[in-house]
Amino acid sequence: MGFLDRDHSIAPPGFNRWLVPPAALAVHLCIGQAYATSVYKTALVKHFGASLTEVGVIFSIAIVMLGLSAAVMGTWVDTNGPRKAMFTSAMFWAGGFLIGSLGIFTRQLWLVYLGYGVVGGIGLGIGYISPVSTLIKWFPDRPGLATGMAIMGFGGGALIASPVSQALLKAYDPNSGAQGWVASGDAVGKLFLTLAVVYLAYMLFGAFTVRVPADGWRPAGFDPSKVKAAKLVTTENVSAKNAIKTRQFWLVWVALFCNVTAGIGILEQAAPMIQDFFRQSDGKSLVSAGVAAGFVGLLSIGNMSGRFAWSATSDVTGRKRIYMVYLGVGAVLYTVLALAGSSATALYVVLAFIIISFYGGGFATVPAYLRDLFGTYQVGAIHGRLLTAWSAAGVAGPLIVNSILDAQGKPGQLNGASYQPALLTMVALLVIGFVANLLVKPVDPRFHESRPEQHLTPKEA
Repeated sequence: MGFLDRDHSIAPPGFNRWLVPPAALAVHLCIGQAYATSVYKTALVKHFGASLTEVGVIFSIAIVMLGLSAAVMGTWVDTNGPRKAMFTSAMFWAGGFLIGSLGIFTRQLWLVYLGYGVVGGIGLGIGYISPVSTLIKWFPDRPGLATGMAIMGFGGGALIASPVSQALLKAYDPNSGAQGWVASGDAVGKLFLTLAVVYLAYMLFGAFTVRVPADGWRPAGFDPSKVKAAKLVTTENVSAKNAIKTRQFWLVWVALFCNVTAGIGILEQAAPMIQDFFRQSDGKSLVSAGVAAGFVGLLSIGNMSGRFAWSATSDVTGRKRIYMVYLGVGAVLYTVLALAGSSATALYVVLAFIIISFYGGGFATVPAYLRDLFGTYQVGAIHGRLLTAWSAAGVAGPLIVNSILDAQGKPGQLNGASYQPALLTMVALLVIGFVANLLVKPVDPRFHESRPEQHLTPKEA
């Protein structure tokens, strides 16, 4: 399959670099469906007769595999180029849905773990990192903007997947008009089959339209010597092997882990959470299942817009300062949400929207943060290794929230107060991340590569 090789995706002279972001979005909008799992979470709990924690493990496994596959395959992605990586991602992501649907139809929860969690999670990891280093190379003059464009689609995936999934579940379930309706397992299985086909087609479109810049290419008027405008921005390069030996890598790892853990535990529970916050004494919620699904879509807008807006802003403010906002202001907003979030739906929605925008912004800013600290040499591979923080957060966040909620009561019996212990735990994590970010300083020169970037071959760069 030589047509997937990096050499066959090198852009010709005069190629417009603005044609590359749509290819990246084609992949990220598809794998961003991971953020819409709460739409059918209650249905799976009922279908398998499982607890919230047991069903939440599906999402956790997927995120763990995302981080692990990104870490293991990061250098492979840099070497082989985005086309082969996107193609591989499409095969795993669609395959995960197919195996997961089989597990749902046969009531074998372990098959859903294997399919959506393990196989799909590998597709998530490869697809997530594949456009990042490519767009950084296309936009060396605006690395924050570049990473925002590369990653905002992942945050916006649920914006499409949430309402579409809700509509398909209703179409596939003949009992969808019943009061208090919860989708059947058969409907969720058919949804998985549909998503497998649609996502495969769109991801292959991205794979075959992406391009990489020719060796030595630079934007018109771009002077690399002017990039170093801040203390933390280096013009040197650090290899992925050496990067993980530095203090800076692990401080950024902690900052990302804390920011992600705080957001992911709530995002994974988004649809039932807003219903629980406004549950009346008679057990009925003021928020319907349809409105809750719409709320998931709204959070997707916050996630997506935060990835683009905050990351682009970091080109002006610097990455360290914008992370101070994500973690410091985020801790304050989580406190308000825990103590007063159930007082008004408008307050709850605004707080959740801003919090999730910080969550998304943290993801989109971190590749540019790594580029500032370690250079462009193997930034894709370094980014892949850093995403192990996401793997750890994918376990910690849902586990903290779901275990606390399981101890508070069963689904349908929870209220806003049930979430306070989990939310205040997230506040503590954000404070830890804030301190870690404050300690980030320039990388010691002993970790720098001895040869300049322009002497590297295309496969190494």
